[in-house]
Amino acid sequence: MTILTILVRILAGLLILATGLSIIESNEWWIRIWDFPRAQILAGLILACALSLWSDRSAGKWIAIGCVIAANWQLYRIYPYTPLADREIAFAGTRTTPHDRCFSVLALNVLDTNRDYARTIRLINRRRPDILLLTETDPQWAEALADALSGFPHILSKPLNNGYGMIFATRLPMRDGRFETIAEADTPSISATLTARDAFRVIGLHPRPPLPGQDTDARDAEIAIAARRAAREQLPVLAIGDFNDVAWSHTAQLFKRTGGYLDPRIGRGTYATFPAQFPILGWPLDHLYVTPEFQVRSMDVLDNVGSDHLPIHAELCLTGQKSSNARRDPVSDEDRRDVKEVLEGHRDSKE
Repeated sequence: MTILTILVRILAGLLILATGLSIIESNEWWIRIWDFPRAQILAGLILACALSLWSDRSAGKWIAIGCVIAANWQLYRIYPYTPLADREIAFAGTRTTPHDRCFSVLALNVLDTNRDYARTIRLINRRRPDILLLTETDPQWAEALADALSGFPHILSKPLNNGYGMIFATRLPMRDGRFETIAEADTPSISATLTARDAFRVIGLHPRPPLPGQDTDARDAEIAIAARRAAREQLPVLAIGDFNDVAWSHTAQLFKRTGGYLDPRIGRGTYATFPAQFPILGWPLDHLYVTPEFQVRSMDVLDNVGSDHLPIHAELCLTGQKSSNARRDPVSDEDRRDVKEVLEGHRDSKE
């Protein structure tokens, strides 16, 4: 047996194991982290399948079968976020909606240890967004951005030194703007009512990620609570932020269905935002969801400005009615049970 054969068997075994772990319903961090690199695992499985058939005469066929099964599962999970899938919402033309119903959105996790303030300031000045959400803002970031944000009539700022500070700024009329603690102390979220001829609600989230010693109970609960609030909301809702979760995870899909959201990325691509230095190898941690009253004119992942995340920029319009060119996944009884279990699990973890 050659060294290559041994290495291929180890690679295939680890990738198949990672795929199996990702299927388990658990909040343990060492299981939930395998939700993230599905595209990378898929690529690795394809490579391991080919190498095993080429180099392993004794067990190559069986290893290849295991790789194919695992690869099909990974493809099933990420397929909606490829250009091969049907689009969930069509992008609108630039002349279909009055100007005062349209606005731009910019969201960026600045990285609290990043001190290259100038690149983010230039981005804000160049794009001049109507809605701006910045996460991981500490007191130094708040001070550095003060001049750049002075042109925004409405600013909510909560700088923190724990990596979960937030700054929200908007040029649109705002009321009821506030920070909330949905599920975990010192992990704020944003809630505000804005107006673009009609009123709509904005939710900004930045829950904590799965890390050693930090499971996903609180993250999943924050996402689930925000989804239920959106479902009960009488206004159109825009949800943005760094969810520390990928778009194809069970939690993110549950958020989308429960909140009645549409995802502009479906049928277009992953819009990977992390890590900024290698987006082709990354995954979509930063999100933008809308309810069907919105039109999406454009959505783009922008160039690196010094953070470990890439910025997301979108142009949206309020139509005043449900979109006729969108298809929304229905909420099932199983979804409602899952939300209840997530919230109960979070309560139990705090006791």
